[in-house]
Amino acid sequence: MDPITIGIVGTVVLLIAIFLFRIPVGFAMGIIGFVGFATILNWNAATGMLGTELWNVFSKYGLTVVPLFILMGQICFYSGVNERLYKSAYAWMGEIRGGIAMTTVLACAGFAAICGSNSATAATMSTVALPEMKKFRYSPILSTGVIAAGATLGVVIPPSVVLIIIGLQTSQSIAQLFVGGMVPGVLLTVLFLGTIWYLCKKNPDWGPAGPATTFSEKLKSLPGSIEMVILFFLVMGGLFLGFFTPTEAGAAGAGLSLLIATISGKMSWKKFQLAVNDSLKISCMIMVIMLGAVIFGRFLAITRLPFEAAGWVAGLPIPPMVIIGVICLIYVIGGMVMDALALLLVTIPIFFPVVTAMGYDPLWFGVLITVVTTLGAITPPVGVNTFIVASMAKDVPMTDVFKGVSYFVAAYVLCVALLMLFPDLVTFLPRLMQ
Repeated sequence: MDPITIGIVGTVVLLIAIFLFRIPVGFAMGIIGFVGFATILNWNAATGMLGTELWNVFSKYGLTVVPLFILMGQICFYSGVNERLYKSAYAWMGEIRGGIAMTTVLACAGFAAICGSNSATAATMSTVALPEMKKFRYSPILSTGVIAAGATLGVVIPPSVVLIIIGLQTSQSIAQLFVGGMVPGVLLTVLFLGTIWYLCKKNPDWGPAGPATTFSEKLKSLPGSIEMVILFFLVMGGLFLGFFTPTEAGAAGAGLSLLIATISGKMSWKKFQLAVNDSLKISCMIMVIMLGAVIFGRFLAITRLPFEAAGWVAGLPIPPMVIIGVICLIYVIGGMVMDALALLLVTIPIFFPVVTAMGYDPLWFGVLITVVTTLGAITPPVGVNTFIVASMAKDVPMTDVFKGVSYFVAAYVLCVALLMLFPDLVTFLPRLMQ
């Protein structure tokens, strides 16, 4: 077989290994990439490539940014930053119709800004917000949908582990990707709030107003959000102003979060151990996936499949934006059955050359596919966030949870459409950094 055919066969075998045999994504990519490389060249070349890539991947100083940001998020999770943030947002928003649901979205956005994880935000906010919305007789459809959808902001709003991995895979500036993700993150948050307002206007009994709070009580609640604000502006402000590299920002954020947690008395030794253990587990998982993706990417490179595909797609007699739309549709469908990070690592070597060959800004594309792929976290059959929320709300049928998140799909579609029509929503802030 010629190399391109071998590349196509290897890609098909990879999908079968992941979906049919349930082999972990990192191992599947690594094994198939190694065997494919050896098939085209020879086993000695494949062994040499494996040793070289092991060193290239794990000797990168920039890779330390991954465990540092994960550690920052885990420390905040175990020290209860989310609960204090929720109480602060609730004091300001809880008294209006649908206000507790809006509070939940704002708290998700705030926690996402220091956590960077879909699943952690979903689990955290389910614990905090579900009892409150149940107490105020919110519709289970709305309450579970709000949490599952709001938790997806953990990947879009920087600092985001997914944006870090995209930066490392495509040799882009992580700092610029972070800054580029800020406006889309805020835009998606506003669209979620608008969705809640519309749903509660159409169905008033879905989100009855909570008790009113005085202005004095509102002011007293503000300290609950100070930690998040300090951490966010330390990390993003330092990156935007050029005070920190991404790795230094991660270290500063992890150190400051530990300092805040210790001073507040919310971080016991046991909780600290749990935060470190979880950070190690998540970091190791990500690095195994990254190594597998690099090996599979080297295999695809010698087949020339991505480059041939890029040339073929770029020469199609259809508008480039239609091609981008088809790529986005592939990411939406892929996100329904595959973890977002794994999907991106499998497909970036294929689609990134296509997009750059058509002349699109790689920074814009990185942020765009992050938003598109994140939609998969709330869509069946995988929908990781949806299953996490359903497991926490044991009295709510899974069909109601999926019905709830379906109302927020329109917000995602509108956000993606705006990013495609107005690329400056992503690129204008990074340009200010240059």
